[in-house]
Amino acid sequence: MAGEGAALALPRGNPDLLGHDSAERTLLDAWNSGRLPHAWLIGGVPGIGKATLAYRFARFVLAQGAGTGEAGLFGAPRPPASLAIAASDPTFARVASGGHGDLLTVERPMDEKKGRLKRDIPVDEVRRIAPFLRLTAAEGGWRVVVLDGAERLNPAGQNAILKILEEPPARALLLVVTENPGGLLPTIRSRCRKLALSPLSEAVVLDLLARARPDIGDADRHALAGLAEGSIGRAIELAEAGGLDLYRDMVGLFGQAPRIDMVAAHGFADRLARRGNEAAYEVAAELMVWWLARLVRALARGEVPAPVVPGETEVASRLVGERGLERWVEVWEKVTRLFTRAEAANLDRKQVVLNALLTLEAAAAA
Repeated sequence: MAGEGAALALPRGNPDLLGHDSAERTLLDAWNSGRLPHAWLIGGVPGIGKATLAYRFARFVLAQGAGTGEAGLFGAPRPPASLAIAASDPTFARVASGGHGDLLTVERPMDEKKGRLKRDIPVDEVRRIAPFLRLTAAEGGWRVVVLDGAERLNPAGQNAILKILEEPPARALLLVVTENPGGLLPTIRSRCRKLALSPLSEAVVLDLLARARPDIGDADRHALAGLAEGSIGRAIELAEAGGLDLYRDMVGLFGQAPRIDMVAAHGFADRLARRGNEAAYEVAAELMVWWLARLVRALARGEVPAPVVPGETEVASRLVGERGLERWVEVWEKVTRLFTRAEAANLDRKQVVLNALLTLEAAAAA
């Protein structure tokens, strides 16, 4: 999934796929059977290679030309043994550049004013799919659509997808990529062949992280892998946003409860509220909610979470003390609602962070 000594390639131009051999075999077997389902729902947590797999299969299908995937007889070519297409293949280059006439990608567009991706996929983007698939393939083979981030479809967009699935054109392939299959209409899910991808193993995350960020030391790579929970995308995002330092500072503040140093707390919140530091704020908010959720899950099992950074076990044990699971479920719910409301209402980031810390402090003091 990565090039040596460089950031991971974007999914459409990534020649490698690690950790998903079973999913790749499922797609290849379906092709070789000659009965390829016209729509696939590729699901799994963010950053594990779902879109990379979708583009890998799209390249493969487009490279077969007019082939059907049927097993031949009496000296016919042997069925393909892999989805891999060489990076030197013209199909690979055209897919990577977005210039293949038989491939359409639908995803969240960029919001030019804010300099970031829009929250949802506009329905007008989805409505491009049906006329595209009805056209005759420019190269005599298949028409392929990769819908990346289907959890970002609004009801109108989902209904537009459903209409396509009800009457799919011949030689048309729709690859629906989503981190939340359950958020799609049941009728969409029932008309797609489901392919659920599991989180990557820690060994694979460490391998990919070493390739993408060779500047990160071994101890920090292991800590990032622990925070990422099987997602190389998350590990790299955390590394680029300084997430590990934020996490250490956050755990350090938690460790002061029930008497958090408010000078240090204000300094932490000021850093996150600084103009241009939106990414750090979002990472810190995510990490705080994640830490509390992990604590709740561990308490439900009668355990304390495994440490990501040194001293974390002691912090968690002291915070829990004699307080029961119910108390920390309440804290997790309050902090989650706080950050959710802050995003929706564009609240002051510094005050939101301080309120989250004060909520935890109050729970520890009770």
